[in-house]
Amino acid sequence: MSDSEPLRLVVFDVDGTLIDSQAHIMAAMTLAFEAVGHPCPPRPQVLSMVGLSLAVMMPKLAPGLDAQGHDALAAAYKASFADIRMSGNPLETAPLFPGAREVLDHLLGRDDLLVGIATGKSRRGLDHLLEAHGLTGAFVTEQVADHHPSKPHPSMLFTAMAETGVEAPNAVMIGDTTFDIEMGRAAGLRTIGVGWGYHPTEALVAAGADEVVASYAALTPALHKIWEG
Repeated sequence: MSDSEPLRLVVFDVDGTLIDSQAHIMAAMTLAFEAVGHPCPPRPQVLSMVGLSLAVMMPKLAPGLDAQGHDALAAAYKASFADIRMSGNPLETAPLFPGAREVLDHLLGRDDLLVGIATGKSRRGLDHLLEAHGLTGAFVTEQVADHHPSKPHPSMLFTAMAETGVEAPNAVMIGDTTFDIEMGRAAGLRTIGVGWGYHPTEALVAAGADEVVASYAALTPALHKIWEG
């Protein structure tokens, strides 16, 4: 990196962006609703909420329950998710999307970039996932649901920038949901939507994504276009 080039920050969402976790999420959600005796919403509705914190998600998925019911549902989901994680192979239940590892390795190897995470997952859940994929310690900043308001509140990204010393014009948020795009825009970042996750491309465009890519092969060129175009 030359003295004239700014240090840049690339922040990734996890579920639906780096990790294909939909089978794990749906299995845990089905068990959670069974545990509280409430019908589970249809798969598309559940997956459309991925990325929100459980405290925000559960009232949307089960508006007929009271606050105590929502708390019980969140607790049952956490327990079911952990049980599935511990009983299975995380490389199978939560695999990286095709091409993700190659792009991550490329970005992590650059000296002009810092790479971080902003996820609706818990600290414990993220730690297990990173360990399973050999990515513990790879990211310079890791923002999780335990310490922030739910997306699309920009708290995660403000903290990521504070921790890295990178200012908003030199940072990019990459995610698969409108929550990610709205969070990035609220923090003043450029945003890249990915078309293989939980929200459709047209929704990402409508939310204001600067670019939307259809594969990991297109991600590095999209970053170059945003910063150099």
